[in-house]
Amino acid sequence: MTDKTDITSMTATQLSRAVGTGAVSCKEVMSAYLDHIELINPACNAIVSLQETDSLMLQAMQRDRELSKGVNRGWMHGFPIAIKDLADAKGLKTTWGSPIFKDNVASGDSIHVARIKKAGAIIIGKTNVPEFGLGSHTYNPVFGPTLNAYDGRSSAGGSSGGAAAALALQMLPVADGSDLMGSLRNPAAFNNVIGFRPTPGVVPLSDSFIEELPCNGPMGRNVQDTAMLLSTMAGYHPSSPSSLALDPQQFSRPLAKDFKHVKIGWLGDFNSYLPMEKGLLSLCEKALQGFRDNGCIVDQLTLDYSMEELWQTWLTFRHWLVRSRTLPLYQNPKTRALLKPELIWEIEGGENISGDQVAAASMARGKWYAALQKAFSTYDYLVLPTAQVFPFNASIHWPKEIAGRRMDTYHRWMEVVIPGTLSGCPVVNVPAGFAANGLPMGLQIIGKRYGDFATLQMAYAYEQASRWNLDRHPPILSS
Repeated sequence: MTDKTDITSMTATQLSRAVGTGAVSCKEVMSAYLDHIELINPACNAIVSLQETDSLMLQAMQRDRELSKGVNRGWMHGFPIAIKDLADAKGLKTTWGSPIFKDNVASGDSIHVARIKKAGAIIIGKTNVPEFGLGSHTYNPVFGPTLNAYDGRSSAGGSSGGAAAALALQMLPVADGSDLMGSLRNPAAFNNVIGFRPTPGVVPLSDSFIEELPCNGPMGRNVQDTAMLLSTMAGYHPSSPSSLALDPQQFSRPLAKDFKHVKIGWLGDFNSYLPMEKGLLSLCEKALQGFRDNGCIVDQLTLDYSMEELWQTWLTFRHWLVRSRTLPLYQNPKTRALLKPELIWEIEGGENISGDQVAAASMARGKWYAALQKAFSTYDYLVLPTAQVFPFNASIHWPKEIAGRRMDTYHRWMEVVIPGTLSGCPVVNVPAGFAANGLPMGLQIIGKRYGDFATLQMAYAYEQASRWNLDRHPPILSS
């Protein structure tokens, strides 16, 4: 029998190989992960709605019986997986972190969840989120806060904060997440893991005919595992008209590539437009050596675009989108009383937004994309910090100021992620190192639209040179 710690510390690809060759059984895998979750999860509260042990062990033994008959469902056969609590897994609660939906049980699976199940995974529970996924800090009145994997006191980021912390603490082999305003990227940076926001449509989302700003995407302890999960989540689905007809297996191909003479445009803080916590920008600039070690040429880049105008474009889209999804809860006095103030602000902010304003925002977004296309005519990838602050005390709902500048909204402190969201391009967070207090930070790599595999290749090359996530793990794992 393999040591249980050895099982949970395996990468997802190593675990898949071990299960497939019979080196470990699905029963051993499930037992190891459940024991590890019991030991570690109370310190961070990353996994919620955990299912009964007996049921999960029976499912694992059924997977073993399948293997004994020559049936392997896929690369995730027997994997214990927890789903972000904004997505549906049949028979499990989907609460959105809201007391309004604390007893809501999903009657079916979200598209990507069905695909994860088909690949052989066993759904063990959910990962914690902020209320309605709003804000890059995971806390809610149903389950409480998720704490940072590296100190057990600071924010784990959000909205995929539970997923990121669970990955860093080796309570899951891989995890799904979603991203509107950095929700795959910010928590990955705060917990020293990988979060990938794909080109919209690579992973099916909904039945909308409009290209959507939110994205579902993969997270992993390393880039290869993240790419493998994307190979499961990606691909056209007939119920999602904006989903792309592509071969998802491309993401399971080897990621190694020569990047000598490839040009990187460093956006930094957009010429001091974005305030940054002391030490953060210099840490990220030092991390650029990971690209240079691969032979890349890194240049400071200034984009010919008003970042304040981009922020106003973002506010229009954000108000419009959030209001359209949650207005009935606001209109009902009973449910309105249970909504957090930030959500009410979003809904009320969208009250007077006209169709003309949304159209104008769409045209402004097109101009932003054109500015990026001009940059991409010279540079192969664009890079900038993933956050403007290091992980902060989890008791604070959101930073009220950065470097002496007041934050005028609950999400202004994460303005650094909206260039990537509004670009419609693939964006991946890669670890950038650690602050003096031992808390992590990350870099965003923006690739060319539809260049998702190429972006993962760049992330892989950087990861192999920098090794922050490969060699440094949360202290609790060693103690």
